[in-house]
Amino acid sequence: MKILVINAGSSSLKYQLINVEQSEVVAKGICERIGIGGSKLTYKPIGRDKYEFSQEMNDHTDAIRMVLDALADAKIGVVSSMKEIDAVGHRVVHGGERFSKSVLITEELIEEIDKLSVLAPLHNPANLMGIRACRAIMPEVPMVAVFDTAFHQTMSPEVFLYGLPYEAYADFMIRRYGFHGTSHLYVSRRAIEKLGMPVEQTKVITCHLGNGSSIAAVKGGKSVDTTMGLTPLEGLPMGTRCGDIDPALVTYMMRRMNFDCEQMDEYMNKKSGVFGISGVSSDFRDLDDAAAAGNARAKLAVDMFCYRVKKYIGAYAAAMSGVDAIVFTAGVGENDRVVRERSLRGLEYLGVDVDFELNETCPRGAEVELSKPGSKVKVYMIPTDEEMVIARDTAALAGK
Repeated sequence: MKILVINAGSSSLKYQLINVEQSEVVAKGICERIGIGGSKLTYKPIGRDKYEFSQEMNDHTDAIRMVLDALADAKIGVVSSMKEIDAVGHRVVHGGERFSKSVLITEELIEEIDKLSVLAPLHNPANLMGIRACRAIMPEVPMVAVFDTAFHQTMSPEVFLYGLPYEAYADFMIRRYGFHGTSHLYVSRRAIEKLGMPVEQTKVITCHLGNGSSIAAVKGGKSVDTTMGLTPLEGLPMGTRCGDIDPALVTYMMRRMNFDCEQMDEYMNKKSGVFGISGVSSDFRDLDDAAAAGNARAKLAVDMFCYRVKKYIGAYAAAMSGVDAIVFTAGVGENDRVVRERSLRGLEYLGVDVDFELNETCPRGAEVELSKPGSKVKVYMIPTDEEMVIARDTAALAGK
């Protein structure tokens, strides 16, 4: 089966065409600046040249048409016609408590996703744009919604509830949901395969570290805890997000800085994290270079981040009464050897014995075991593949 995977943002649309049986990406790309002028389609058939097309896209329907035209183009296409696309899988950020697994898209489902937009106002409406655009152009093709939050719906109430009056949960759905679920699912499964243990006996800590970062405790193949909460703001300090803070800080800063709600939200989401601490960048490559050149604040930002990663690894090892494997993934986790080293040093008490020379020299983005052969706890670097998770879920449901 050939599955078209769509990840729609408010003004962008990422896509991949995947041959599920062979676990191969056939083509991929992105539509940028949808509806805001200067639109561009990037199209890359695997193993061939990349193409860029500048053409105005008034909405996501225009973007989908351009993608399908490129995929089926007589000269540069990878399918003879749209009929070769068996199904479409859509990334949807928030599924709330309602969705603990991927589901076929219907009009009723679209209404449910729309209702959950209150929990993800920046993401769910954009995801719905992609869904509606595809359904308008490909009405007969089965489509599936794959939720970022679904993997974490196995968390128990003592883990996902906040210390607020119970009515906050009962009346307003306020609880911890967790995100990056497809990534944590993919890399934890790969780690379990490598461990060669019965799934129900495994204890894996997955570290999805990028501009947005989260860590998950995966016991018996199921998420039992994760760092992100009601929103992706909780947990680790990230590129521009503050992560865990004293909640009283919010009202304190609003009074001191004369912020309204929107200004405070922007302050925590877009001006904080390693960018706010360093004053340099939200990109860890820039931070590593600045720290190496003697910038104390850049070094502090990286040190803070790595300390929090290490602290959560320790906490999740305690929560699961042990750990068999620690996994690093995503842009920073797969490519930043400084972050990996600083996050792992000092974990010897857990039985972690890392080959730090290999950590220095291993290829960026490769799947590598970083622990020494005798290490009680295995440490892996595993490139994530969220699109493959979406494609496989879509194929399984569409095939029925």
